[in-house]
Amino acid sequence: MRFGVNTLIWSAAVDRSIPFEAIKASGADGVEVPVFDASTLDVDFLKKMLADQALACTFCSVNPAGKNPISEDASVRSATLEHWKKLIDAAAQAGAELIAGPTYSPVGYLPGRRRNRDEWKWGVEFHQRLDPLLAGAKVRMAVEPINRFETYFLNTAADAVKFVEEIGSPHIGILLDTFHANIEEKDVPDAYRLCGKWLRHVHTCENDRGIPGSGHVDWRGVFQALRDIGYDGWLTIESFNGTIAELAAATAIWRDLAPSQDDIAFRGAAFLKKTWEAM
Repeated sequence: MRFGVNTLIWSAAVDRSIPFEAIKASGADGVEVPVFDASTLDVDFLKKMLADQALACTFCSVNPAGKNPISEDASVRSATLEHWKKLIDAAAQAGAELIAGPTYSPVGYLPGRRRNRDEWKWGVEFHQRLDPLLAGAKVRMAVEPINRFETYFLNTAADAVKFVEEIGSPHIGILLDTFHANIEEKDVPDAYRLCGKWLRHVHTCENDRGIPGSGHVDWRGVFQALRDIGYDGWLTIESFNGTIAELAAATAIWRDLAPSQDDIAFRGAAFLKKTWEAM
């Protein structure tokens, strides 16, 4: 098992405000970095920081304004495909092994109805078109179901499994996040069991996105489920810096979640490691 931290805990960009040295010193195996526009990523800087600290890397991303894989406008779908091609290429250049997130629809896009058959078909086709690009780049993708207040398209593990099974790619699986699962699943550990062979990535987030271990997530239950299915990938803490206006607005964080951002990452990682090793 590998333990990681998402650098959105400190910054919305990949920059020198991220304490790479302290992340390594905490015992983390790697970082998950946000890349929302491949043209803004300083790949050389990131590669140097990773190499200096011997850290592995994954990417997280979303569909930015104007990009939507399930838009009824074919030109928008086409432009979105080009956007994700560039993200996959950037991941390959940086040596990231995986790119994860709600890849299927813009976060916050809520049309006030259920998804329809056309949207499902477009979503499946979009990811099938990414498959050869992922294969060529030697990068995997993990599709993340998120809660009903952020998307109407994929909310549960069951729907995510149905989605990736229909895509049918060995390079595309599921990211299941304990924060979202806490809202949407009847039984969170069983949701991980349901993902089974399709589980590619895990976000280990407390129910309020504070320090893992400080809330009511059933960590022992989740970890037992991961052991039951033989998962041996990343356990990555994802949280956000609420002092950065754009992050606070996007993630609805209106209070301090911990005494410091470092506490979320480092105390959280220590708790997760200790709990996992005690199982």
